Amino acid sequence: MSSAHARERSASAGLLSIGQVLARLTPEFPTLTSSKLRFLEVQGIVAPVRTDSGYRKFSQADLDRLRLALTLQRDHYLPLNVIREYLEDVDAGRDPAPPASVPPPSIVPAARRYQRAELLSAAGAAPQLLNDAISTGILVGAESYTEQHVTLLRALVALDRHGIEPRHIRTMRQNAERDVALIESAIAPMLRRTDSNSRGRAGEVGGELAKRLDEVRAIFVRTALDRLLS
Repeated sequence: MSSAHARERSASAGLLSIGQVLARLTPEFPTLTSSKLRFLEVQGIVAPVRTDSGYRKFSQADLDRLRLALTLQRDHYLPLNVIREYLEDVDAGRDPAPPASVPPPSIVPAARRYQRAELLSAAGAAPQLLNDAISTGILVGAESYTEQHVTLLRALVALDRHGIEPRHIRTMRQNAERDVALIESAIAPMLRRTDSNSRGRAGEVGGELAKRLDEVRAIFVRTALDRLLS
C-alpha cells in the first residue's frame, strides 16, 4: 500500500461514504438519493470533507445535520434557504427558535387556465400569430391554455417584432423532441424499474440532463453570435 493511500485511509477513518450515509438515512427518508445529497451540499446544508482522490466523506455531525434538514423539509415543508439560515445560526453559537412550519402544499394546485381570448390578451399577441404558432406545431391548439403557453406566446411576440416568425423556429420543437429522445435513452434503465426511488432518480437525472443540454445549446448560440459580430 502506498504512503499516500495509507494517509487517505487514515484521514477517512470513522467517516462515511455517500453509500453509507444513504444506508443510514433511507429507512427514514426513502426518496433520498446520492443526487439529493450532492444537491444539499451545493445548497450549503452540509459540507463533507474530500479525500485526496476527491471522494466525499461525511462525519457523524454531518449525518445528524442531514437528518435534521431532511426532517424539517419533510415534516414542516420548510424551504432549503430557511433551513440553511437556521443551521447557520446554530453554527454561530446562537440559540435560534426552530423555524415555524409552513402550510403543506395543496394536493390539487389551482393552476390558472386561459381561454383563447385571455391567452392573446395576457401575451399581447395578435390572433394571426397564435394561428401561425398552432399551424406550425410550435403551440398545440386547445380549449384552454396554461401559464407555460402564455410564456411561450410572449416569446413569440418578442421574436415577431424582429421578423422571426413561428415558421422560422419550428425546427426548435423538433430539436426538443430529439433532446427528449437522448434523455430517454440515458434514463431508460431507471424508467424500467417500478420502485419509487428509481422513478424519482429518473426525474432528477432527466432534469439535470435537460439543463446541461440547454447550457450547451446556449454556448453554441453565443459562440456563433460572437463570430457574427466580430
